[in-house]
Amino acid sequence: MTEVAEKVQKVLDEVAGWNLLEVRDFVKAFEEKFDVKAQAAAVAVAAPAGGGDAAPAAVEKTEFDVILEGVTDPAKKIPVIKVVREITALGLADAKKLVEEAPKPVKEGVPKEEAEAMKKKLDDAGGKTSLK
Repeated sequence: MTEVAEKVQKVLDEVAGWNLLEVRDFVKAFEEKFDVKAQAAAVAVAAPAGGGDAAPAAVEKTEFDVILEGVTDPAKKIPVIKVVREITALGLADAKKLVEEAPKPVKEGVPKEEAEAMKKKLDDAGGKTSLK
C-alpha cells in the first residue's frame, strides 16, 4: 500500500467511528473548505429516437431523505427521541439535539420502502416528518 493510500485508510478508519451528525458536519466543513459539493454525479439521459414529439419519461426517485420537521405535541418529544435513536443509532444527547433542532434530516439516501417505514415510525411516535 502506498503512503497516500495509507493516509486515506487512516482517515476512513477514523470516520467509520463517527455518528451520523459528526459525519454530516464533517462533509459540510469539507465542502466549505475546498469549495466542492458532495453529491452523486448527474446521469445523462439520451433523447428518444424517432422525433421530438415524445414526452420525456419521468425518472422515479429511488433514494429519499427522511426529514423530521418537528414534534406534534411537546409531550411526544421523548417517544420521538427514542425512535430517532433506534433509526440512527445516535446516543441520547445527539438524538435529543436532532429532535430539538428540527427540521433536520434523520436519515439520508435510503430506499423508498425503508424511508416510508421510518416516516411511519416517527409519525406514530408523535413526530411530523417528510420525505425528500
